[in-house]
Amino acid sequence: MRKDVYISGYNCITPLGFDAESNWRALAEGKSGVCFTQPADSREAFYVSAISNERLKAEFEKQFPGQHASRLEKMLLLSLKPLAERHTISENTALIVSTTKGNISLLKNQPALPEGVFLSGMAQKIAAFFGFKTKPVVVSNACVSGVMAIAVAKNMIRTGKYKDAFVIAGDEVSEFVLSGFNSFQALADGPCRPYDKNRNGINLGEAAAAVYMTSEPDGNEQFSFKVSGDSAINDANHISGPSRTGDGLFASIRNAMDEAQVSSEDIDFISAHGTATLYNDEMECIAFHRMDMQHIPLNSMKGYYGHTLGASGLLESIMAMESALKNMLIPSKNFKDPGTSQPLNIIKENKTADIRYILKTASGFGGCNAAVVLEKTLN
Repeated sequence: MRKDVYISGYNCITPLGFDAESNWRALAEGKSGVCFTQPADSREAFYVSAISNERLKAEFEKQFPGQHASRLEKMLLLSLKPLAERHTISENTALIVSTTKGNISLLKNQPALPEGVFLSGMAQKIAAFFGFKTKPVVVSNACVSGVMAIAVAKNMIRTGKYKDAFVIAGDEVSEFVLSGFNSFQALADGPCRPYDKNRNGINLGEAAAAVYMTSEPDGNEQFSFKVSGDSAINDANHISGPSRTGDGLFASIRNAMDEAQVSSEDIDFISAHGTATLYNDEMECIAFHRMDMQHIPLNSMKGYYGHTLGASGLLESIMAMESALKNMLIPSKNFKDPGTSQPLNIIKENKTADIRYILKTASGFGGCNAAVVLEKTLN
């Protein structure tokens, strides 16, 4: 008999707040973490969404006195700690870590590979902090990593080997990542504008997020969301450019909805990828139209957080679940005039809504695409 798997806890560390509730309040008030700033290890200033080094250091020293960790590890540990304290970590508890670049900033000006630069080593360090008894799993598949990590956790629990799982995701703004996107001429010259006709690129951002997933709810949950369906498809279109026909995203959405046994009429809200690049947003538009989903309220979180890479899918899923719990749709920040070839129902202002089914999508370099359907089962 197939097990149902639920998300019943989450937390996040972002420039807008160090827990989910403060992040939600900031979003509801229209606040954004994106500003013109010079990241710690960068030679230039860009429009990015960066976490305060001072606050991160203070919070880490308060929560983990006497411990040492890289900047990214501090973010990940702080995001996971409240969940790890609330739930028992047993021999049947999995840990899944999502990131695209991990501790890559540690490589700067180093003659040899420093400890923690390997993703497996970083994941094992996180596991050791909390006493996980199983070997951590790393999901690093470009910008779909966060969404895929949810699916990996669900499928690991369904094997019967694991009772529950913690999924954490994080990336930081580094000179390496900035220079890479800058070489693509993909960085916006101001706050990004997903789906807008004047969009001209992304803002990078940094965040860490964590969720707790289980097949055995204990009845004390304040909320739960069933992971009803998921899928990841690679259309192998290009090393960095999205498919012009939206094939991979279309297939991912279709498969996830088929597993969830829902139709486009059942979906109440789409938390889309929406990077604000010319081709990504157009590709998503085409895929949503092919699924007959152009009427469904949709937003992108990139105008609030920037593109947080491996954290984006998990962080945006958390904020989508907050929307469902609060019965409120948040606008796609900085959107004014439609800029895709076909219309979409872009959310322009805060408005109340009854949200049961959420579709979360993501797309990334190398032709990867992913989708997950979340169903609110307890509020």
